[in-house]
Amino acid sequence: MTLTTGHRAATAPGRAAEERPPRGYTLVGADGRPYRSAVPGALGGHRRCRLYGRLDCPSALRALARGGYVRERVFFADERTARAAGYRPCAVCLPGAYARWKQRTRRPDRESA
Repeated sequence: MTLTTGHRAATAPGRAAEERPPRGYTLVGADGRPYRSAVPGALGGHRRCRLYGRLDCPSALRALARGGYVRERVFFADERTARAAGYRPCAVCLPGAYARWKQRTRRPDRESA
């Protein structure tokens, strides 16, 4: 879940500005657990489908527009972290990474069929 960053509180004239701490962002780590970050995630993912992709992925943007994706949305700092957390690449926005993942995960008994 992405949270907005902090900002300075509005103050009345003559009063010192109060500094609010930045809210930050919530990312998923390599252990699959959420953590706070000062920087936004570089990749988005879907918790139930266990996949990750670019933030501008057409497939994810369509799902977000329909409203069914928002509750399951997660964010990652990078691909290495997403893979370590057990997520796979998106076939739509990361076709090269998806093809490599598919090749690595292909079961031997299916290759002969």
